[in-house]
Amino acid sequence: MKTTKKLVIKNLKSVPTIPDNYLNTEWSKLEKSVQAIHNSQPLENSLEELYRSVENLCKLNYGGDLYDHLCMLTNNHVKNSLLPSISREIDFLGTMNYTWVTFCRQTVLIKNIFLYLDRSFVIHGQCGQCLMSISAMNHNLFKENIVLNPFIRPKLLDGLLYLIQQERQGVSIDRNLVKSLVSMLITLQVYEIIFEIEFLQSTELLYKIEGEALIREYDIIKYLRHVEQRCSEEKERVKNYLNPYTEQPLVNVLVNQLLSPHLQEIFQNGVNHLIENNNFEEISLFYKLLALLPNGRMELCTAFGDYLKKRGRLIVINPENDKNMIQELIDFKDKIDNVVLSCFENNDKYVDIVRDSFKCFINQRHNKPAELLAKFVDSKLRCKDIGEEEIEILLDKVMVLFRFVQGKDVFEAFYKRDLAKRLLVGKSTSQDAENSMISKLKLECGGGFTSKLEGMFKDITVSQGINNAFRQHLNHIHTVGDGSKNLNIDMCVNVLTSSYWPNYPSYEVNLPPEMVVYQNIFLKFYMGNHSGRKLHWQPNLGHCIIKADFSTGRKELQVSLFQTIVLLLFNNGNEMTYKEILEALNLEQNELKRTLQSLACGKTRVLLKTPKGKDIEENDTFVFNNDFTDKLFRVKINQIQMKETVEEQRATEESVIQDRQFQIDAAIVRIMKQKKTLSHNLLMSELYDILDIPVKPADLKKRIEQLIDRDYIERDQNNSTVYKYIA
Repeated sequence: MKTTKKLVIKNLKSVPTIPDNYLNTEWSKLEKSVQAIHNSQPLENSLEELYRSVENLCKLNYGGDLYDHLCMLTNNHVKNSLLPSISREIDFLGTMNYTWVTFCRQTVLIKNIFLYLDRSFVIHGQCGQCLMSISAMNHNLFKENIVLNPFIRPKLLDGLLYLIQQERQGVSIDRNLVKSLVSMLITLQVYEIIFEIEFLQSTELLYKIEGEALIREYDIIKYLRHVEQRCSEEKERVKNYLNPYTEQPLVNVLVNQLLSPHLQEIFQNGVNHLIENNNFEEISLFYKLLALLPNGRMELCTAFGDYLKKRGRLIVINPENDKNMIQELIDFKDKIDNVVLSCFENNDKYVDIVRDSFKCFINQRHNKPAELLAKFVDSKLRCKDIGEEEIEILLDKVMVLFRFVQGKDVFEAFYKRDLAKRLLVGKSTSQDAENSMISKLKLECGGGFTSKLEGMFKDITVSQGINNAFRQHLNHIHTVGDGSKNLNIDMCVNVLTSSYWPNYPSYEVNLPPEMVVYQNIFLKFYMGNHSGRKLHWQPNLGHCIIKADFSTGRKELQVSLFQTIVLLLFNNGNEMTYKEILEALNLEQNELKRTLQSLACGKTRVLLKTPKGKDIEENDTFVFNNDFTDKLFRVKINQIQMKETVEEQRATEESVIQDRQFQIDAAIVRIMKQKKTLSHNLLMSELYDILDIPVKPADLKKRIEQLIDRDYIERDQNNSTVYKYIA
């Protein structure tokens, strides 16, 4: 059986009664403590006791009264104590800073005493009003009564600006003082309205005056370094004592005053000078500074392009500089590439402007750069003093310029002519270099561009096999001709496919009987192995090594075939007239005169001419120079090439023009066959799109008229500016 427990309710303890003057008593104690803190005096009561007093008052719903009393007490202290003390001091900034720092320390202590009021009454909003925290209330009173005071505010601003101005002039200042006062403005949220606006305006005025003065006084290098130094100083100033958010507008002000107004002057007088004198460090600095301007780097890019076109045009346009043009262009390109890489961070915009600028100025002189580029390659592939690695690097640089050249067909024509000479005379120093150049051209322009060049190499290779077989054939022949005597001539013949090689002038000449015999033997041998073919001999391309006996001893002379047959005439006598030589050889007179001039008027004179002179006349007499001397055993006697070069150049240019006409005609017919009917302007536009050769409108119009005459196309009867394809 369960027993039931009885609940007993006891009477609650009685609530203590609160004295009527409790608020006044407690506040009097708190007031004395706050005043002691404001006056930097010791407290009569402990912080714990003061905190409990605030807590009790808040629990008794005296929080509103307590907050109002504290606000009034702080306001009176700021107005009646702090403001007069600051206003009277001579060291205004120092006193201001000391007062602020002391006030902040006092605020922290007061906040700790009234912490319960802050948390329960202000933050939780028990009063139903939006009140500031104790710290915010104190700071607001300091701001309203002191910082924004009409008398204090201008003095504070002027003092800060003066100190910063002194530092900009190189005077050492108390940075901690400035930092503390700026921090005060930031804390009080008046940094922008009181200080930053005025600070930026004064900075703008300072650097505007400074820039206008120094741009006239300093050279470009010194001026850029000064701008860099100022930027560094301002950034350091922000780091030391200004608001970090001020850095960007401050730097903007600086560059807008020191750089923007003077950009054109710097571009016109500075960029060219910096590049010409290899001031890469300053160029890099300028590029870095221009990043601070919205379109600064683009303006530099434009000025850079203008410089490239102007400087490059000076290299290309001067005919007197043809000898050094290609090497100067290579050096210039290397230099510019270095500038773009090291100074402009290989910026794509700058890479593009370099390519476009080189394309512009290198093609301002019609066809000549392409011709000189081919001759430059020829000179390097003939040179024996260049190593394989060096020649490979040089060929890569040549290909860079080749990409800029519009007249690639001109390059091909001259390159083919020079390659033919190197292959036929054996003057190429490196077969690997020759093959490398062909590979680079093939990679750049396709197999069609190099097919004839590759065919030339094939002919030389095949000719080597033919000559080996010919020597074996001669070994079976013990006597030559009628068998009366043996001959000791080592003969090599290059059998060339005419479509691969340049067109050479044909000469009729009387060869010595010994050579004619060997020529006939080779002809019989070759036709026996290749029936149905026809050989055309080119004696002007031949060269020989002959032995000559002089009074000082025997020498070997490396001469052309024409020089050889002239010298062989003097085996029958030491003296001959010009007319006798002409009659004996039946050689074209201009060619004969050039040959005699090389033998009798050059540095190496195997023949002596009477009368003396540089030119060959029809009444001249020639004598074998038996007293000829030279330190070398094998002596090379160069043929006079000047007139031949002019003729070959003209013939090469004419062949290029003819090939271009074929390309234009084929392009016109191809377009019209596809479109059937097309207006003149549209046809011209499409031709410019597909043709990769430099052409003028007049050239295209001329080819269109030719095709109309040849009945490939016709004009529309109703509209003469419209063409129709004739099927």
